[in-house]
Amino acid sequence: MEERETVAIGDRVDQMCASCGETRGHLVDLISKKGRITRVFCPMCSSRVRYKSGTKRVASTTTASTYDRKRTYLRGQTMTHPTFGEGEVTGIIEPGKIDVLFSDRMRRLIHSNSYPSSRSNSSLTTR
Repeated sequence: MEERETVAIGDRVDQMCASCGETRGHLVDLISKKGRITRVFCPMCSSRVRYKSGTKRVASTTTASTYDRKRTYLRGQTMTHPTFGEGEVTGIIEPGKIDVLFSDRMRRLIHSNSYPSSRSNSSLTTR
């Protein structure tokens, strides 16, 4: 007899997002009484869509940089954490905090929210 994998609300599944137009990690949002995933949530575009069974995990084609809390991250960037593995930044919460979707669940990490000095008004010149 085949053993079924148990899933819980908040687990990650990869699926093509109709709103984003990309295959990305979604969070399980609703499970039926039989234990099947029925709805998933995309943390990037905040869409809640029906789960399409039979979707397969696709290997990432982007190169993820190693997580460094001194770096500034943007939404959509991928990283590799030494403990949690590969993840995608899904949101900037407040200065210094980001939400990252890893293979097991969403985690809140810290990052540098400093911008290069080239953004200051003194660097702007008029012609």
